[in-house]
Amino acid sequence: MSEFDFGPLWLSLRLAAVTTLLLLVVASPVAWWLARTRSPMRAAVEAVVALPLVLPPTVLGFYLLLLLGPQGPLGVLTGSTLTFTFSGLVIASILYSLPFVVQPLHNAFEAVGGKPLETAWCLRASPLDAFLTVAMPQAARGYLTAAVLGFTHTLGEFGVVLMVGGNIPGQTRVISIAIYDQVETLDYASAHLMSALLLGFSFVVLLVVYTLNRHLPAHHS
Repeated sequence: MSEFDFGPLWLSLRLAAVTTLLLLVVASPVAWWLARTRSPMRAAVEAVVALPLVLPPTVLGFYLLLLLGPQGPLGVLTGSTLTFTFSGLVIASILYSLPFVVQPLHNAFEAVGGKPLETAWCLRASPLDAFLTVAMPQAARGYLTAAVLGFTHTLGEFGVVLMVGGNIPGQTRVISIAIYDQVETLDYASAHLMSALLLGFSFVVLLVVYTLNRHLPAHHS
């Protein structure tokens, strides 16, 4: 077995952390709108958000490659390319993990119901104040679940990150790519160690989430 390389693990953890934080910011208004709106566009938005659940990762990765490349819209606009960069991986990860964050938040906001918000509005709270001080705290379980699903799903990405980021050590070589490389070179011992670390970490995170969810108060409308 070759010397264990912690680089892909740290890069994966960094990517998952950055992606999860940005996803919670992006997904919150989307999930809130889906939970509250009666717009006929709701079904279309839900379908777009859920697309990564059914699309092969390579399909999403291919179109992101075109979008983020030097000849793509963003490349032409910025004069540079986001492909094969950490920033490109973050954008790809946000899109790929979006439904895993939006759906738990959507369910949590629906469970809050309208009465607590109506009470806040009667007390002259602005819509933003009501969202921040009433809806978000009561959706704590949803936020916890969304954060963990977004983080662990990003941590295990392969197809999308390979298409958009390639395999550049220290920049885009995440743990899933490293495991694939080790298997291809028949370095099964290193692949087993990395896989075991990822398996153990994922189990511990999910165990903590389920334990915390049992102790968080449930809110009903």
